[in-house]
Amino acid sequence: MAFGSFDLICSKTALPLCSVVASAKQDDFFSKGILPVCYARSVELANTMIFQIGNAFVHIGGLIVALVVVFNVRAKYTAIGRTEMLLFTYLMIGVIVSSLIVDCGVCPPSSTSYAYFVAVQIGLSSAACITLLYNGILCFQFWEDGTRRSMWTVRLLAFAWFVANFLIAIITFKSWNTALNHKKTEALFVVTYVLNAVIVAAYVVSQVILIVFALKTYWGLGAIGLGVFFFVAGQILTYVFSNQICNGAKHYIDGLFFGSLCNVFTFMMIYKFWDMITTDDLEFSVANVEQGIKAFGHDDEKRASGFF
Repeated sequence: MAFGSFDLICSKTALPLCSVVASAKQDDFFSKGILPVCYARSVELANTMIFQIGNAFVHIGGLIVALVVVFNVRAKYTAIGRTEMLLFTYLMIGVIVSSLIVDCGVCPPSSTSYAYFVAVQIGLSSAACITLLYNGILCFQFWEDGTRRSMWTVRLLAFAWFVANFLIAIITFKSWNTALNHKKTEALFVVTYVLNAVIVAAYVVSQVILIVFALKTYWGLGAIGLGVFFFVAGQILTYVFSNQICNGAKHYIDGLFFGSLCNVFTFMMIYKFWDMITTDDLEFSVANVEQGIKAFGHDDEKRASGFF
């Protein structure tokens, strides 16, 4: 397999982007799209064809988890990085919703808009990665969290990385007479897989450094370790063992089901880690609840942190 080609990946896993890229060895019957050896069967419900039904339930469960996380983060009024963590959670909700659309046939692969939805999913996933890294660096308190400057910085970073990934993806999918087309996917592979993997790895390393040299409370390593375990397990189950899972489950589910499930667990561990390393001024929080204070997140907001 040539570097940057999705031939091997798409032959094992029914990723959404596999429907809008082409194999380097063009098949005579398909001008676009790489079919996996085995993929989850579709289910007809109320005259509606639903793809990846198991994955759909995982995404719905992930939405519920994300909404609970939003509620808990908003309730932790004085925790460091609270508003930045909320932005990351909102982006994750966007990733889950876009995954529901492209995974489950809400927008069918045959439609002209499908490529745009796949590009949006890729862009949102990338924006979530860069926001996660920003949250990790923010914990070192090199600058004040929750301020307008901090929030606009992370928003601009997320938007810029979203636009970069979206444009590379959509130009690759649509083949608009450029150097990028659905057969030349090297740029898409580098930006979407390689650079985002580097960003996630940088986040993990930064948090390990934070725990070992600043916090010196090693309970957080457990959450980080579990998060890394679930993330790596999800990638392996999705990209390596998807065909075996699909055949063993008689085409009811494939590797995407377990990959999505592991991603939800990874997201839970990210939130749990943030919750463990941040402290909240309980007296301030209770006062806000009793007085019904609804406005928070201003520049002069008080915060408490357990580190430094």
